[in-house]
Amino acid sequence: MITDFFSKETFGALAIALTFVAFIPYMLSIWQRHTRPHVFSWFIWGAGTVVVCVAQLTDGAGIGAWPIGISGLLTFGVAFLALARSPDTSIVRSDWFFLVLALSALPLWFLTSTALSAVIVLTIVDLLGFGPSVRKSFERPYEENPTFFAIAVVRNAFVIAALENYSWTTVLFPAAVGGACVLFVLLISVRRSMVKAS
Repeated sequence: MITDFFSKETFGALAIALTFVAFIPYMLSIWQRHTRPHVFSWFIWGAGTVVVCVAQLTDGAGIGAWPIGISGLLTFGVAFLALARSPDTSIVRSDWFFLVLALSALPLWFLTSTALSAVIVLTIVDLLGFGPSVRKSFERPYEENPTFFAIAVVRNAFVIAALENYSWTTVLFPAAVGGACVLFVLLISVRRSMVKAS
């Protein structure tokens, strides 16, 4: 039956598979020094993603939270790999601003009384994490890999489909991050066409 094929478990498995499909080539590209992600963004994303997974689980997200948790752990892996293999020495004052702003928001998770409050704060933190990468990709669009972020859009759609409980707490983060990834892919594509044309 079609309902059996499109079960929560199926969507969750697809989301987890896409997580690895996105991360493994991306990490290999960093290892080969073809991709040079902004380390600040990846540390911000890792911290926020892991905590959002915990908040989602407390609100009954079930299998839909698993891809988020796996993604959070792999995100830390990207940050450490980028730091070891291709450190970005072009860190500017605005990058520090985004990092400090994001890290100062993280303790608010402990001060909030509900999982939703934590997810709102951490979604904002995650979106702020795009700041350094947007600045860097605007200047050097060929140092980022848009395929990874395009796969993340599809993966987040499967995450939402796999959720066992739909609420602002469970849906907000994957929806917002998916939307941000769409905009980031568009930015990279536009900047690459502009650089090529000049």
